[in-house]
Amino acid sequence: GQIWIVEIKSSLADFRADGKWEAYRDHCDRLLFAVDAAFPADVLPENAGLIVADEYGAELLRHAPEHRLAAARRKAVTLRFARAAALRLHRIRDPDSRLGTLL
Repeated sequence: GQIWIVEIKSSLADFRADGKWEAYRDHCDRLLFAVDAAFPADVLPENAGLIVADEYGAELLRHAPEHRLAAARRKAVTLRFARAAALRLHRIRDPDSRLGTLL
């Protein structure tokens, strides 16, 4: 399997104000941006994929190049994702639990 990160940008101002996405490449095999049709796609980096979406669906307009994660990084990312998912599910099933604050 692959780990993809899709960074959703609601506006050009959102893209310019948020530089966190630059560090995301170290944590995924493919990085993509999802924007609406009015977004100026030419400002997005060429080395990332592009998804254009609206309230009815989405279309992949540019495939993201693959940057395979090293095995150790893949394991760490997968375990962090699994832990976050398990804690969220636990909080849904038992909202009064303090498990999330203990781990």
